[in-house]
Amino acid sequence: MAQFMDVHTTMIGVTSEALAEAHQSDLNIQGEEGVTFHQAWADPKTGHVFCLSDAPSAEAVQRIHERAGHPADEIHEITVTA
Repeated sequence: MAQFMDVHTTMIGVTSEALAEAHQSDLNIQGEEGVTFHQAWADPKTGHVFCLSDAPSAEAVQRIHERAGHPADEIHEITVTA
């Protein structure tokens, strides 16, 4: 299973409550695509949100985010870690 970091760039002003709600929306349906979301981080000033997941593909990650109502702007496979 591959690991991915995805980026959302339009969530300016996101609160911790809104981030938790969006993350839970993903968790509720993640199994339908074989995705496991681990954590989400946000910078409300820039509107950037980052999500870490294990998934069979970037497309599976995007399908979950789209169905949950917040498609990712970028999805990066993590192939090197330190």
